[in-house]
Amino acid sequence: MYDIVIVGAGPAGLTAAIYARRANKTVLILDKGAFGGQITFSPKVENYPGFASCSGTELADSFVEQALAQGADVEVENVIQIREQNGKKLVITEEGSEYEAGAVILATGARHRHLGLENEEKFIGEGISFCAVCDGAFYQNRTVALIGGGNSALQEAILLSETCKKVYVIQNLDFLTGEKRLEEVLRSRDNVEIITGTVVSAIEDGEAFHAITLKKTATGEETRLEADGMFVAIGLVPENGAFADLADLDQVGYFDSAEDCLTRTPGIFVAGDCRKKGVRQVTTATADGATAAVAACRFLDTL
Repeated sequence: MYDIVIVGAGPAGLTAAIYARRANKTVLILDKGAFGGQITFSPKVENYPGFASCSGTELADSFVEQALAQGADVEVENVIQIREQNGKKLVITEEGSEYEAGAVILATGARHRHLGLENEEKFIGEGISFCAVCDGAFYQNRTVALIGGGNSALQEAILLSETCKKVYVIQNLDFLTGEKRLEEVLRSRDNVEIITGTVVSAIEDGEAFHAITLKKTATGEETRLEADGMFVAIGLVPENGAFADLADLDQVGYFDSAEDCLTRTPGIFVAGDCRKKGVRQVTTATADGATAAVAACRFLDTL
């Protein structure tokens, strides 16, 4: 029996754990994968207060260390259901475990969005990647395509440009949507070519990843681009369907909760990128984590 079970070990979930433990609540953090969340895929973080510049992995590691030092328990398990039982929350995992809690904080984050093309799944991990930090070294002195035009995509492209022979940045819009400073850095690199108003329409089949088809959105004109690898950075998709009976979802699947992080189910709270919001940054995730933890502690204190 725990006071609070936190589902998700990204910045929101880890911050919630720190706040809850400082309020002397027993805490269990459950996550189906590596702790740290999506921030671990960011090659450089320069907008988190107190850290002038660090990698996302370094920042995430500091969150994990602090949560563990505060006394939070952790388990690598995939939560598939939460139900009420005798006035408590019963958290059920795919691995067969059941954990009882007074309150639950859902900080489930979001996963990388895919292109949805034939052959995409075949080449994921074998030519298609979502993390330049993780896989960029495999493409040293080679040619890669980077799909996307937001901040994360531009950061990935900058990192790749430091080691790759050639980096093509493919953006579906007619302009990049990331910070102008990042765009300026990219445009200053001789080995970077930015292609806007263009989508990837096909991934060529074969024993190994070797080429993609590009299509101009305005004209439909298609061209073939040879590349040794492709990095996809086109946003995130929430995975909240398992909890739709506890918390309302918006039209794209994010928890439809306000800044107070409350849901329609007493004792269930949400935090981080899984929640509907206008700005998804590590700072807003940690803010949610603090808000949800304080709300959960207040809820427990009224029982």
